[in-house]
Amino acid sequence: MALCYSVLTKTPIRIRNIRQGRKKSGLAAQHLAGVELMRDICQGRVHKAGLGSTEIEFYPGHIGHGRFVGHIQTAGSITLLLQATLPVAIFSSGPITLDLRGGTNTDLAPQVDFLTEIFRPNMERFGASFDFDLIRRGYFPRGGGQCIVEVRQVQSLKPVTLVEVGTVSRFFGWSFVAGSLPLKIAHEMASGAKSVLSQISGSRTDIEVYKESMDMAPEGNCSGIIIGCETSTGALLGGSALGEARKKSFQSGEEAASEIKSAISVGACFDRHVQDMIIILMALADGRSRIRTEPLTMHTKTAIYVTELMTKAKFNIIQGNGHSVIIECDGVGLRN
Repeated sequence: MALCYSVLTKTPIRIRNIRQGRKKSGLAAQHLAGVELMRDICQGRVHKAGLGSTEIEFYPGHIGHGRFVGHIQTAGSITLLLQATLPVAIFSSGPITLDLRGGTNTDLAPQVDFLTEIFRPNMERFGASFDFDLIRRGYFPRGGGQCIVEVRQVQSLKPVTLVEVGTVSRFFGWSFVAGSLPLKIAHEMASGAKSVLSQISGSRTDIEVYKESMDMAPEGNCSGIIIGCETSTGALLGGSALGEARKKSFQSGEEAASEIKSAISVGACFDRHVQDMIIILMALADGRSRIRTEPLTMHTKTAIYVTELMTKAKFNIIQGNGHSVIIECDGVGLRN
């Protein structure tokens, strides 16, 4: 986010103590790929960036257009690359194509399906979107995934108001296995999810169960589930989980559905994972946004801190009824 704001406000920055306190501090492969991709998009300069770097200096240039490659070289998350570069790409001078390579369904990051099916519709509320073509899946530890993203330019972003979640209209999702894993695992994850979702609402639940083809997932084993929830007011909430060898598949499904249950229980219109992703969109929008969400995560608190540090956007946090929170933001109205 700091790099995004650096580019969009044409402000050189120095970032220190990168990933301080982690077992391995400094830039890992996916972070370095993100820094280099951002540098290339804005024709900027970066000093001291390398694997393990705990400090970088970034000097932004002018946002260009064309085709840019972000190659992580590991199973690091493709979605984190896209998440980092989207706010800059939508304010580019012309069409941008991102060729992203790495992991598509990885731990501690949104799965690509969550980004396209849950985050993207929420991004579209602000008037921005992207086209996504998945070429190949990539899993831990080998990676090898690839996607092509076509980003649409905007003149400005619209503010969003959504504070009433309404009632559940439907649940939908995908439960998958890849490699040598049996399809039974995907069925068990779907069953676990449905057992939780049935406690929330009697609305229909459509979870597609499938095995990835060898063409789409040529290397490695993986299993996972992505669930969405649509409501009568147009809110779109999501939950997801990856299968783990030390955990029952049924339990992974329960965990994914519990993320939606958590949001619905407090009347949230945005789930905890989309919550921090849209802070930058609220900040750049032309006007006041107002959304109801779950209690703020540390990611979101940090996003707000960095935003107010680097822009003139102002946030106001209102404790709502029960345990929900309303985030208000007067955006800066950035224009392309």
